[in-house]
Amino acid sequence: MQLSKNSKIFLAGHNGMVGSSILKILKKKNYKKIITQNKNKLDLTNQKKTEDYLKKIKPDLVIIAAAKVGGIWANNTYKADFIYTNLMIQTNLIHAAFLAGVKKLIFLGSSCIYPKYAKQPIKEEYLLSGGLEATNDAYAVAKIAGIKMCEAYNEQYNLDYLSLMPTNLYGPGDNYDLKNSHFFPALISKIHSAKIKKQKKVEIWGNGKAKRELMYVDDLAEACEFFMRKKTKHSLINIGSGEEKTIKDFAKFIMKKIGVKLDIKLNLNKPSGTPRKILSTKLVNSYGWKSKTDLGQGFETTYMDFLKQNR
Repeated sequence: MQLSKNSKIFLAGHNGMVGSSILKILKKKNYKKIITQNKNKLDLTNQKKTEDYLKKIKPDLVIIAAAKVGGIWANNTYKADFIYTNLMIQTNLIHAAFLAGVKKLIFLGSSCIYPKYAKQPIKEEYLLSGGLEATNDAYAVAKIAGIKMCEAYNEQYNLDYLSLMPTNLYGPGDNYDLKNSHFFPALISKIHSAKIKKQKKVEIWGNGKAKRELMYVDDLAEACEFFMRKKTKHSLINIGSGEEKTIKDFAKFIMKKIGVKLDIKLNLNKPSGTPRKILSTKLVNSYGWKSKTDLGQGFETTYMDFLKQNR
């Protein structure tokens, strides 16, 4: 179906970093009927409530930005929570969308779905071609199930359910809690704290050599809006920036940006994670989409948001 500015869009997870960015972009682009619901009003892990709600609102499009997310420590410590909550949310939403007659859906995943030692840059076809990173395998398996569910519903019911797989994201609304955050907001928090406390060093988990690709969250939101309006031949598409650095280099970048010099202390008792993870953007570029926010520009707004959250 062709979406218009008056199409009904149900955005699940509108309060999170990704969801709030999508909401902002949709409003900016003048979509008139964006439907959101708070967690305390609609429990997406409850199958009946989710089905009843979608049948009631009858959206033209569902965007699944709702998920339980966290960094390496949280993923490794609460595996049962991560696999259960994510499987329930996405399964309920995908099936409820089908029951409500929704023809178009966007499911958002993560680059951790790919094998730990995947060939670089990682192409979509490398999915399930090798073992996963052990520290976040529960979360990854849940996301893989969502991708396969969208594929299966497309094949069996002739739907247009698309899985977009972003690389590591950062931006306003991120979680800076050291136990639950991803590596980049955790580095911002640690380095800022060391600066305020006039410390001489900052600790980094692992050997600092693991390479990561980062993308500003608004770029993913723009990709969602772009693919809402496109019919694709593919049901899985990577969304990346091509900007890659080692964890150590990201730490040095943040120090330079906030004006502090610290010694980097490597904690080799902690995991380094996947050695390298950069997504191939060949497919997404072939559809005419590219990320546009460079790290310097994205960092400015992110750091301002961090300072606001940590007054």
